[in-house]
Amino acid sequence: MRTTLRTTGVAVRAMLVFTAVLGVGYMLLITAIGQVALPFQANGSLITTADGTVSGSELIGQSFQDADGQALPQYFQSRPSAAGYDSSASTGSNLGPENSDLVASIEEGRTAFESLNGSGSVPADAVTSSGSGLDPDISVANAERQVERVAEVRGIPSSEVSALVAEHTLPRDLGYLGDPRVNVVELNRALDAR
Repeated sequence: MRTTLRTTGVAVRAMLVFTAVLGVGYMLLITAIGQVALPFQANGSLITTADGTVSGSELIGQSFQDADGQALPQYFQSRPSAAGYDSSASTGSNLGPENSDLVASIEEGRTAFESLNGSGSVPADAVTSSGSGLDPDISVANAERQVERVAEVRGIPSSEVSALVAEHTLPRDLGYLGDPRVNVVELNRALDAR
């Protein structure tokens, strides 16, 4: 009995010490390192307006549509979102390539894209959502197809809009992973700041 109580006491004390060291101490250490070394990233890569109001995150796509769900033509459009751009509901559509709902959604997206940007090739990311439904980036081809519309609606030369697209084009990660991409939120903010 005495050995059992002693063993239990040692186990409880060890659990309390390891909980304090690993559960609290480690968390505080990593939080402190993040705040000192990478504060922007550690705090969610938040985008703020001139008055300090948080208007989004570089890591989460946003909708550039009106209350009726119609695209605002003065803005570059994000790729579709299966999550409705709600960061608390991150999800993909989970529909297979032969699913009739997915095929109908792609066809609807193609029609909407062409009515907004004119007929021509439609980049895949303009009509399909990402795996998370929150992707803030579009392909360079998608951005380039939207340049003429944005320039016309804003009344600025398309060469200036193309230059902004080029300025906001992110390279492949580590020089070889993925494809070059454009962060739509940052690009639209640059257009508004212009």
